[in-house]
Amino acid sequence: MDDTNSLIEQRRAKLLDLKQKGIDPFKNKFIPDFDISVGRERFEEGKSVKLAGRIVAHRDMGKSQFFDIRDGTGRIQVYAQKQALGEEQFEIFKRLDMGDFVGVQGHYFKTRTGEISIKLESFTILAKALRPMPEKWKGVVDTEIRYRQRYLDLMSNPSIQEVFLKRSQIIHEIREFLNERGFIEVETPMMQGIPGGAAAAPFITHHNSFNCDFYLRISLELYLKRLLVGGFNRVFEIGRNFRNEGLDRRHSPEFTMMELYEAFGDYESMMTLLKDMVQRIAMKVLGTLVIETRDEEGNITKTIDLREWKRVRYKDLIRERVGEDWFDISPAERRERAVREGAEIGDDYEDFEVTNAVYEKLIEPTLLNPTFVTHLPKELVPLAKLSPEDPSVVEVFECAINGQEIAPAYTEQNDPIEQRQRLMEQAGGEKQKLDEDFLIALEHGMPPAGGMGIGIDRLVMMFLGQEAIRDVILFPQLKPKNTEGAKEEETV
Repeated sequence: MDDTNSLIEQRRAKLLDLKQKGIDPFKNKFIPDFDISVGRERFEEGKSVKLAGRIVAHRDMGKSQFFDIRDGTGRIQVYAQKQALGEEQFEIFKRLDMGDFVGVQGHYFKTRTGEISIKLESFTILAKALRPMPEKWKGVVDTEIRYRQRYLDLMSNPSIQEVFLKRSQIIHEIREFLNERGFIEVETPMMQGIPGGAAAAPFITHHNSFNCDFYLRISLELYLKRLLVGGFNRVFEIGRNFRNEGLDRRHSPEFTMMELYEAFGDYESMMTLLKDMVQRIAMKVLGTLVIETRDEEGNITKTIDLREWKRVRYKDLIRERVGEDWFDISPAERRERAVREGAEIGDDYEDFEVTNAVYEKLIEPTLLNPTFVTHLPKELVPLAKLSPEDPSVVEVFECAINGQEIAPAYTEQNDPIEQRQRLMEQAGGEKQKLDEDFLIALEHGMPPAGGMGIGIDRLVMMFLGQEAIRDVILFPQLKPKNTEGAKEEETV
């Protein structure tokens, strides 16, 4: 029997022993006065208090015991004496394990070192952990286990808890910011008859009652624009999108997006909105506009300055990186030069895709501080308005921070005739791929508008210095362990 199985058997035996003493942890109730963090804030020497949490540390001093308990807000030390509890209760308390949940009642005091503690008068066992916690010092080091059993990661590593608490705060601040500016939050369908709003491979599901296939949405865009047609001036949605494509450190098949649309705005107004939003979140959640990432030794490895926001045209970045003559040479020469410079070019790439590969692979990763990259080729963004000064590009920006796209935004196309033509080009002339209901909505009249999407996961990565998207998603998608004959997924 291995060590883990032996520990499980020992804990089961302890549970049986408790039940034989008339104590069933899973039937007990205990109402704490408040969360542990509040309990620490309300410390008053000698005052009675009731708190509850998981045992995360234990120090056996013979006739006295020190335990640390923790909930989702903090931890506090508990001091138990045989004299105060009585011999029988003290022996029961001593046999509690790391990971067990207890409710404690006692009086506040401070130790000689100034540690806020509770002198125990009584306790209630609220749950018996039948499996051991991860080792105290190593925590969960196996990446596969960290993602598949995230609760172990959260249980053993407060810094991981902090990442997800801050993620929640970031989303809260987005909502507060938009609510203050008159945006209303809405919900639109996650299953759609035609996946639209982006060029991506969808996940397919089947509706039994309708006896037809549906697609998990790849974008929030087209339904939100219908609401502009319907008379809502400012709308936003925060929700999941799904794309049946590759995954890596910055891409997940299931991810969180925020999209917003503002009637009578444009891509310029979206720039102001995004800058104000990001700076507000940084100050509210982090208390600074300069984000520093440090290694385990505390050395600064990366600094992102959110005080200054650069604006540059897409074509100017391309010329700067791969030559002033880039747009003057032939497509064949562009392809050859792109490969020579290190961009990955697919055999079926069209000319505009070759140029965009140069941007995405060679330029975007270098844009650490906020950069609005404007006026992208029209082929890349069929839902945006053409630039009046150069009809080969559209009124668009992609905001790059931390070397990756955080937010694209457009001056939205509201001409139904032009929109139909652009979508038909994107669909390769296959009319059945057009969302006719959306085009009909546009024909009823949509006001000029600005629209923007923000990748929430990437935004959180940037704010919190996380390098992999799976580290900011509580339960990232993994290949099921029981997939017969399947290899374990590669850790990315």
